[in-house]
Amino acid sequence: MKRICLHGPESTGKSTLGTRLAAHLGCEVVPEYGRAYCEAHGTDIGMAELIHIAQTQDAMNRAAAARAAELGAGYVLFDTDPLITSVWAHMMFGAADGYFDAFAGFADHYLLLDIDLPFVDDGLRVYAQSAERKRFFDLCRAELDRRGVRYTLVQGEGEARFTAALAAIAA
Repeated sequence: MKRICLHGPESTGKSTLGTRLAAHLGCEVVPEYGRAYCEAHGTDIGMAELIHIAQTQDAMNRAAAARAAELGAGYVLFDTDPLITSVWAHMMFGAADGYFDAFAGFADHYLLLDIDLPFVDDGLRVYAQSAERKRFFDLCRAELDRRGVRYTLVQGEGEARFTAALAAIAA
């Protein structure tokens, strides 16, 4: 069973792509807990809330991976994991808590989604300016490189993005 994590800045199509990949692969996709948290509590959050979000997301991801293993599934998809929450900490505060450096429950493969899609403001997203999006993307890539995890850059719109993601998973 392979654990695949979608990684990248906000408004890069992670949730949409995850849902479509899960349907195609016949597997579970774990939703983004941080979105649900911010919908319920607002976006004025500090480092303690980011750690809570990361820990809850990790627990959800581990539970889904255990279910997938029990079912003999080939894949499980994570909409996100603590690595992206660490990037959020860097975007928001310029640094991340030591919890994030200690995290080692990496997925088997990350799909780094490019910022080549238009930004869509949904009321929760905050980094709309092109320079902010580029900085966020660069931090995402740097975190994957720093951790030495396996990842593939996924680009394109619509069907091209989906096809690229499927090719990365197959490889």
